[in-house]
Amino acid sequence: MLFRNSRRKLSQGLLFWREVGDGIPVVFLHGAWCDSSEWVSTMELISPSFHCFAPDLLGFGESEYPNIHHTIDLQVDCLFEFLQALKLEKVYLVGHSLGGWIATSCALKYPEKIQGLILLSPEGVEIEGFKKRWQKMRFLIEASSFIFKLLQILRPLVRMFGWETKIEEYLHHREILLQNPTATQLLYQRPFPEIEAELLQDQLDLIQIRVLVLQGAKDTSNALKRSNIYARVTPQAELKIIDSLADNLPSKCVSILAEEIHNFIKIHN
Repeated sequence: MLFRNSRRKLSQGLLFWREVGDGIPVVFLHGAWCDSSEWVSTMELISPSFHCFAPDLLGFGESEYPNIHHTIDLQVDCLFEFLQALKLEKVYLVGHSLGGWIATSCALKYPEKIQGLILLSPEGVEIEGFKKRWQKMRFLIEASSFIFKLLQILRPLVRMFGWETKIEEYLHHREILLQNPTATQLLYQRPFPEIEAELLQDQLDLIQIRVLVLQGAKDTSNALKRSNIYARVTPQAELKIIDSLADNLPSKCVSILAEEIHNFIKIHN
């Protein structure tokens, strides 16, 4: 099937999306450090059965980058307006990472629009060390670039003291943060109380639709903890651990992911 690429002006900005297939509408929301292209392979596999949509979230990919204060709630309202504009009455939302946080928030705010949720390593709940990680990432993005240039110059000395792995990790994280300004603002560059107010662990018990949580077995311990919270607190949630070497299901477990999505929707629709 051929993909159709489209754009539409919404009140928050211009939104780009990929679309393929016909039938039950399924909307895919990408993770923090990528765009809708991460879903192309999965959509190709399930498009014979479903009408698939994958928007670039506002401030990501080919969508507009408005100079505004980004919040999860803003992304939710943008998604709702997108569904309204396309006259999609009831949809399944598939969300990865940040997209899982936005999908779940949408199901809470606009429950009449959502038929079911499929969440892959979802963000958006508080776990031990959450604030400490926020502080670390905020430092990495806001610290003077001179510090990181100096670390690169001092790499031979750093190697002597066995600090090379840790320094490389810091440099890698900083590069990712700089390359993804909207995700960085949403996750780390807002005041902590504002981010904390949008976390979902105290609202998950209000969700009254079927939820499938998919989690890679080899993902980080923090990702596993978040997925377990979603599955434990959400009334009609099921957790499936994908036993593979992959930590990024949309890019590395496409066939398994497509089968899980297909089966979930066919059983519960």
